[in-house]
Amino acid sequence: MQQPIDSPVSNSPAQEASAPPKRILSVDALRGFDMLWIVGASGLVTALDKLAGEKESGLFHFLTQQLTHKAWEGFAFYDLIFPLFVFLVGVSIVFSLDRQISSDGLRAAYARILKRFVLIYIVALFYSGGFSREWPDIRLMGVLNRIALCYLFTAIAYCHLKARGLAVLCGVLLLGYWGLMAGVSFPDLRPRDASGQLVSEQLQVKEVSELNWASTHRLRGVYDPGVNLAHYVDQRWLPGKKWEGTWDPEGFLSTLPAIGTCLLGALAGLLLKCPSRNDQQKAVWLMGVGAAGVVLGFLWGTQFPVIKKIWTSSYVLVAGGYSAILLGLFHQVIEVWRIQFWIQPFLWVGSNAITIYLANNVLGFRQVAQRIAGGDVRNFLERAIAPGAGDLLVALAAVGIGLLLCRFLYKRKIFLRL
Repeated sequence: MQQPIDSPVSNSPAQEASAPPKRILSVDALRGFDMLWIVGASGLVTALDKLAGEKESGLFHFLTQQLTHKAWEGFAFYDLIFPLFVFLVGVSIVFSLDRQISSDGLRAAYARILKRFVLIYIVALFYSGGFSREWPDIRLMGVLNRIALCYLFTAIAYCHLKARGLAVLCGVLLLGYWGLMAGVSFPDLRPRDASGQLVSEQLQVKEVSELNWASTHRLRGVYDPGVNLAHYVDQRWLPGKKWEGTWDPEGFLSTLPAIGTCLLGALAGLLLKCPSRNDQQKAVWLMGVGAAGVVLGFLWGTQFPVIKKIWTSSYVLVAGGYSAILLGLFHQVIEVWRIQFWIQPFLWVGSNAITIYLANNVLGFRQVAQRIAGGDVRNFLERAIAPGAGDLLVALAAVGIGLLLCRFLYKRKIFLRL
């Protein structure tokens, strides 16, 4: 879990060590906004779409489409949720490590980094089922696992590099990943018939043992599902359970550009901490640089497609750009205009992001909501009011349960610190 965010005002090491940390509310609120979609807010939009009975041109129908991951290439709002969290991890690294290094030194910072990495990775294994299944049906790479790895490498880099070095490292990772994916050849493992013809253009097998390991055909610069260098690395070397059968969307090679997403967040954190710029300038810079990143990402996508499931370099720029724009907007409204009456629920969620993520996995807020407002209650509303009314009540109950839990923890100052 992220530590509270310091104020960007520069202090002496002694002051930083003794002064209580002050949160940058825009960062916490944005983290809460991000997590709220995971714990049930998307269900509200889907229910409203059904209740409105709109055609494909309707607003709620458009929003519902945006709350579904792209099957492969392209970008929808829901494809932003994961990289936005990784981006915010990078933002938080700047403030938490600066405080740690100034008060306790570099060795203590390293100890903290390794401890947090190990704890987050252990929690990630638990989230994926822990040891409830026998090997090899245990997933070693996943969402939280990737967050742990991004945190580890970005935090270490931040201990030794200034802004320019972090930017160069990010560029090396993105360009290097593109070079690997486009230029390194790999065996075509799609099964072939007795005559040597492909059984299917698409990779349809779900077990590594079914792949055509005797293949002498080689490919380069291909970005199809299961047929690309990143997924070949998973097929060849990633042990344990793979989410898509023979490959994993959070696999080994695609973690490299994901670290780039975290580095972009660290650069945004350095901007927020910069004492020579006021809050208005910071918001404008975030939105302006973010817009440039989105445009550059989609332009790069003409050569290296925007694909979340292999975390392409173009996807990093698009997602990082939108993340910076959102952070700039939140910063403008909350820190510059001081319009803060609406942010409290987001602060509840944002201050306990990993707790709410785990609770939703273990308890299932929608499953609990079904026990309260499902069955005959839902069916009655569907008949008495309109199709979608029952689903809306269940979705409201699910979000309400999550918010009440977060409020309970927040008011009692109970925070999961990893």
